[in-house]
Amino acid sequence: MTNKQGDRLLRGYLSSRLILVVIGIITPIGILVVNGAAFVMRNLAQFRIGIAVCALISSLVLNGLTASWLLRLAARRSIAIYLQHQEWATIIATIVVLATSIGAAIFTYIGMSNPGHLPDTLAVVTSLLALLVPLGITYFTRLFANGR
Repeated sequence: MTNKQGDRLLRGYLSSRLILVVIGIITPIGILVVNGAAFVMRNLAQFRIGIAVCALISSLVLNGLTASWLLRLAARRSIAIYLQHQEWATIIATIVVLATSIGAAIFTYIGMSNPGHLPDTLAVVTSLLALLVPLGITYFTRLFANGR
């Protein structure tokens, strides 16, 4: 047996072992996730506030990072209106971040009101918007900033 054949056999052996380990890990993780979801559903009334607070914090972080990046980009690009009104731009950005984050938390809380009505359209749309809007704004402004 040549060295190349031995390497190929070893790689095949290790990859089959890796596949077996992955399959062995997926099942217990899946069982934990399903049981955790069932526990949350059974106790949804108690978890609603916690989930809404998590939505608030998550939205504050994502929107805050996006706003901060946009303000830094405006400063770096020397955008005239930003340079003339930096304080107002920061105040407006802060108000927008707070308002959208509070809105995300409220709509999440309302959407989780009825366990029999889950998945709730309002909660799902709110979550998607809270995730996709800041990431989309950041992505497209980076494209714009790098394209110029």
